Amino acid sequence: MFDDRHTVLPQGTLPETDDHTVPVTRSDIGNVANLRDAQSLPRGPMGRRTRRNWYVAAAAGAIFVGTGIWGLNAHLAMPERGTVPPSPPVATVALPLRENVTNRTELTGQFSAVNQVGLRAQVSGYLTEIHFHDGQIVRKGDLLFVIDPRPYEIQLQQATAQRETAAAALELADKQVARTARLNREQFATDELLDQRAQTQRAAAAAVQTAEAAIRSAQLNLEFTRIVAPFGGRVSMRRVSVGSLVSGGTSDPTALTSIVSLDPIYLDFDMSEADYVAYRHSSVGQPAEAKTTVQISLDGEQAWSRTGELNFLDNQIDRGSGTLHARATLSNPDLTIVPGQFARVRLPVSPAQPALLIPDSAQLTDQSGKTLMVVQDDGTVVPKKVEIGALEDNGMRVITRGLLPTDRVVINGLMRLRPGLKVEAHLAPLSRTTKN
Repeated sequence: MFDDRHTVLPQGTLPETDDHTVPVTRSDIGNVANLRDAQSLPRGPMGRRTRRNWYVAAAAGAIFVGTGIWGLNAHLAMPERGTVPPSPPVATVALPLRENVTNRTELTGQFSAVNQVGLRAQVSGYLTEIHFHDGQIVRKGDLLFVIDPRPYEIQLQQATAQRETAAAALELADKQVARTARLNREQFATDELLDQRAQTQRAAAAAVQTAEAAIRSAQLNLEFTRIVAPFGGRVSMRRVSVGSLVSGGTSDPTALTSIVSLDPIYLDFDMSEADYVAYRHSSVGQPAEAKTTVQISLDGEQAWSRTGELNFLDNQIDRGSGTLHARATLSNPDLTIVPGQFARVRLPVSPAQPALLIPDSAQLTDQSGKTLMVVQDDGTVVPKKVEIGALEDNGMRVITRGLLPTDRVVINGLMRLRPGLKVEAHLAPLSRTTKN
């Protein structure tokens, strides 16, 4: 029986067709509404369009495709059986180092020589020898210049001859005084004659002393012809050449060169009034003979690798700059430091106090300040805001506030961490020599 809603066509009007099925695509299934007027609908064996059967098939196909897509999504969302979850990242942590730390202030200083002198000629003459190279290191007593000594050798010979003459005159005067004194006792010589002979004796003795002084002066002038280094150090460039006529013993003697000592060496610096007051407070209670040690850092060397001893404080503060001049002395055995060179100096301004230290590389910097990554007992990474102090030797940073002695601070692996992440913490010992 045919449905009343379908119109039965006369058989004579049906065309002669074969039973061919027209292929249907997925887009045709999804667009079922448009299939109602499609001309490519399959026809039944009787030649009529089976609309109801086609609607049912299309709906069933849509349900099948939707079920397949849902199943695929569910399959992708479910983890595969046997998959191992990723392990937490590894971070190296350490407890803060607890040590007594002295607060210091950093100042800029300049080196100066303990001894420095400009060498000038003390006698006049022609320069005959130069025994050093410009900028050479010399020792005390090394020969530097030689001035022609022959004129002064002649003066020494003349002074020696004068002394012999004076000595002969003194010997004759002594004999005459002795003879006159004997005759005076026997009443054969007057007292006046005896007095004259005694006066001649004293004059002869004075002549001998004058001759001896002339000899010493000639010897000294002869010694001045050989100019030696008064102390060890570095000599500057020569200001004269061999054959130059140098002048000495005048108001403007000829400058020859200069020399400065290098070991030990001074470091001069100026401290502010506040630094001076803090330094005085830090030294209260110490013995008067106690020496203050300062740390010194030079460009091109490991920071604060040298130490010196504070040995001078000026007696007043400069009215113009409001600073007090100070000076430290340090050894320079390798002679690498030269006068005029600049350096950084750290002066203690507080007694030693306990403090917490961490490697300087463990801190993070943002706009709000300094942060440390701390691992809690359950392995969670938590940031901590801290306040920092001075940078100590070997890269250790003083933490003044915000850190506890029991905090486990991340010192390695910071780039892989973020707040709230679970990590596997490995505790490492911390010391001043720890390097990351």
